[in-house]
Amino acid sequence: MLQLMMKPQVIPPLDPDFMPAVLFNRQFRQDVESCGVKAVIGLERNVHETSRIELMLFPDHHPSFSRNFPYVERIVKFLLWQRGGHTLYFSGSEQIAAFLSKIYDPHGDRAFDHHFFGNQVYEKEFRVIACSEEDIPHSHETGKKLGGHLNGSRIGFDLGASDRKVSAVVNGVPVFSEEKIWEPRNNPDPDYHYREIMSAIRTAASKIQHVDAIGGSSAGIIIDNRPMVASLFRGVPEHDYHKVKNIFIRIRKELGVPLEVINDGDVTALAGCMAIGENGILGIALGSSEAVGYVNTDGHITGWLNELAFAPVDYNPDAPVDEWSGDKGCGALYFSQQCVFRLAQVAGIDVPDTLQDAEKLKYIQAKLETNDINAVNIWKTMGTYLGYGIAHYADFYDINHVLILGRCTSGRGGNLLLEGIEKVFTTEFPELLSRIQLHLPDETIRRVGQSVAAASLPDLP
Repeated sequence: MLQLMMKPQVIPPLDPDFMPAVLFNRQFRQDVESCGVKAVIGLERNVHETSRIELMLFPDHHPSFSRNFPYVERIVKFLLWQRGGHTLYFSGSEQIAAFLSKIYDPHGDRAFDHHFFGNQVYEKEFRVIACSEEDIPHSHETGKKLGGHLNGSRIGFDLGASDRKVSAVVNGVPVFSEEKIWEPRNNPDPDYHYREIMSAIRTAASKIQHVDAIGGSSAGIIIDNRPMVASLFRGVPEHDYHKVKNIFIRIRKELGVPLEVINDGDVTALAGCMAIGENGILGIALGSSEAVGYVNTDGHITGWLNELAFAPVDYNPDAPVDEWSGDKGCGALYFSQQCVFRLAQVAGIDVPDTLQDAEKLKYIQAKLETNDINAVNIWKTMGTYLGYGIAHYADFYDINHVLILGRCTSGRGGNLLLEGIEKVFTTEFPELLSRIQLHLPDETIRRVGQSVAAASLPDLP
């Protein structure tokens, strides 16, 4: 049973029962410090890529031994969605190893994760292996330079669940940008997605003399330009999904120019690097869902998934449930327009059901701009969420800068989010005030920066 004795000092106005993951984890580490025994988690993903994480846990027969179970379960859940993996190694208590095997079997509490990381993402069976520490593969993290190539005439696109953006960029200068509303998640036809993406590319291409390269940003898990899993294509039936997996490869062959597509979160981080000129950046895009990307202190992407939309940030047993993964308290429901809609109901704001999601967000944001107290409380609540959420992320990433982007940051909302983060940092985590710089780019970069950064992905010969 998850319990939080260390109550948050900053209470979200619309969520008094919020239980920040960072406080629970820090309380656990503090309590176990004097008596803990080491356990090791290993996560194996792509060829020869492994992460090793050491934990201190209560020893067998300790009066607080049962506290290990929820702590380890939430840590493993976070690590899987942060780093990815098809094989989970555990060295430590046999009881905890058996517990992990049970909940991550095909019919356990984490059956969704079992099938997701096994068959869907890595196309192999997901396994939990109890072993000695010596049998866990050595840590091997890969990374590569990404983007930043601005020479030539380029097109960049950004595919979101509510809108798609495209830009034409000539030698680093955007000469055309367009944003259009679309509804991809409910459309089962792969050709619909192909036509929409090609329409955006051709529109941008008509604004420049020629196209040297194309870069794309897309929601989902992208491996070698193939979207293995993406909420963007949720409506496409399984028997047609192979067409979606190869959609970007098809476009590249037809247009005959270099084309690279990566996860939208990584493009967010890339946009941050390009705008700030420094590394160690965590980019968080608050759009239709939460998109996160990370550029490490060496200026490399990590090869991790960074799908923090489905990583837990709230340990409240009654936290909202994500409709896709079936888990509680995950980032998508705290750092996105989904959160805005959820909190609007709590705040008593009636939003017309006839509106599309992008229009619903604009409807609520219009109230925010008039200083409607109920709308203000939505963004104050989200700002508090972000403060605790970023502190939680800082336990798993080496962060110098946090860049906040996305539709939810438009207008007055962006400053309210920053105020909320700074209030939490000042009250709970003063050490983060000097360690992490927060960035809220200007309106143009917030709304179109993703597609411009995406344009820089391919390296021209």
